[in-house]
Amino acid sequence: MRKFFMLITTCAAISAASADEWQYRKQLSGKFSDIRDNITMSIENRGLVVNYVSHIADMLNRTGNDIGASKKIFEQAEIIEFCSASLSRRMMEADPHNIVLCPFAISIYSLPNEPGKVWIAYRKPQGGAAKQVGELLSGIAAEASQ
Repeated sequence: MRKFFMLITTCAAISAASADEWQYRKQLSGKFSDIRDNITMSIENRGLVVNYVSHIADMLNRTGNDIGASKKIFEQAEIIEFCSASLSRRMMEADPHNIVLCPFAISIYSLPNEPGKVWIAYRKPQGGAAKQVGELLSGIAAEASQ
């Protein structure tokens, strides 16, 4: 029984570590619209362009009944996609397979049972371009957190 418990504990630790390796996630206090606007301004202040805003919560709410789902996952949730022409070019000149990192995206969401709390998250880039893209994403997230 002890070996089984150790195995379960080890698997849980590995799972938690893996999530941290590929994802940045931070909870903030405030209004969803203010934090979303802060992220948008932070992106635009760097001379970057927002390509698309994906309204995830709206889509899930709209399609839930069609697939027999009733659980409310998010109060609000959006993903802001944006691009940096110069950074994208440098990444893909170094390795054309870095195309998978584009567009860059930051998620903003609030959960039903967490009033006044908003999460921001993004996928941590991997590989040779990770440092440059990671610095851009972490800078935007840090600025939006202030």
